[in-house]
Amino acid sequence: MRNKFGPIWMLLPALVIIVVDIYVFQAVKSSVSDSKASTQRIAYIIYWVLSSFTYVALLILFVKGYSNWHGWSKNIIVGLAQAVFLGKVLVLPFLLIDDLFRLFRWVLSFFGASSSDIQPEGISRLQFLSRVGLAVGSLTFGAFVYGILRGAYNYQVRKVKLAIKDLPAEWEGLKIVQISDLHVGSFADASPVQKIVDLVNEQDADIVFFTGDLVNYASKEVEPYIDILKTIKSKTRVYSILGNHDYGTYMQWESDKEMQDNFKHLLELQREKLGWDLLMDEHRILERNGKKLAIIGVQYIGHSLRFGKFGDLKKAYAGAETADIQLLLSHDPSHWDHEVSLKEEFSGIHATFAGHTHGFQFGIEIPGIKWSPSQYVYPHWAGLYKTKEQQQLYVNRGAGFLGYPGRLGISPEVSVFQLVKA
Repeated sequence: MRNKFGPIWMLLPALVIIVVDIYVFQAVKSSVSDSKASTQRIAYIIYWVLSSFTYVALLILFVKGYSNWHGWSKNIIVGLAQAVFLGKVLVLPFLLIDDLFRLFRWVLSFFGASSSDIQPEGISRLQFLSRVGLAVGSLTFGAFVYGILRGAYNYQVRKVKLAIKDLPAEWEGLKIVQISDLHVGSFADASPVQKIVDLVNEQDADIVFFTGDLVNYASKEVEPYIDILKTIKSKTRVYSILGNHDYGTYMQWESDKEMQDNFKHLLELQREKLGWDLLMDEHRILERNGKKLAIIGVQYIGHSLRFGKFGDLKKAYAGAETADIQLLLSHDPSHWDHEVSLKEEFSGIHATFAGHTHGFQFGIEIPGIKWSPSQYVYPHWAGLYKTKEQQQLYVNRGAGFLGYPGRLGISPEVSVFQLVKA
């Protein structure tokens, strides 16, 4: 089992990091140019110590591989490397402004215009821009460090009244808890998984949904957390589906058989070790006094970023059409956009439960403002959405993280739904 992306993919990032380091270091030098020599040395040391995280991260990734590196060392080193680099990137525009001024004066000099470099009293334009840029970069660095140490574990319980048209009295008040995108391979220890499970169990759920992406790369990531995850409580069952990461397609396997064995192992872990009812393009019917509730689960179906398609909604839906309540589990919200909400044959599906986006693990959610880069890829990326036909979609922000080992502005969540009559 190897990384899908080999060391050759790290050459270009390394070159980019070096160029950015050299360029931004000029801002550091300029901002302290009128300081004492000792102050300058301290500034230079701080800069290069922080910069070293990017090179250490690249070196370990080159030797060990991203998917084979686990624990706090990975989360801290990779997270700091990302925070440092992003902070530097935000310094660049301020340096470019000064360079553009210099270029403009240089062009004017060809036409005989004055290009005097005499500076007025006080700090120079370059010093001013450098200091502003470094302040912005430092604030960004601090915010992303907060996201690693605190934001990734700031779990929120979001309670939603899910209004269903013509909801039978037998199903009023039904409590459903949804978790999604655990990505257990990203956690450094068991404490976050235990906290998530504790939050789920505190809700006293009638039904629990898990909507995909249990792992990052391989089924073995689940094994350290089996004893915790199997304690999730539900008055009925835990119903689960697969996300795009659960198929093992983000690894370079030694053979097709190894990949298939990994996939089979993940299915066995969910069904036999965790005791979850994994829905693979199928449905389950629950009944109260003759009133039926259908839980429909599809394998991964996506329409954004070419993550692929494994599921078949027609197959999963066959036989569930006459249920009084129809609830669909589908990992990627783009499936709702392109099939569930558009095709008349699926108009009876009352609500779809998705995840996948993580809200990009970065954004702003305050009263009156809801923004994330995720919205430029996914029209429906977090929270509850409705159509005029009373179909609904809820996109869970996920409980885990991937890539950036933190969250900033988009908290991990446990969703709690109560069915009410519309």
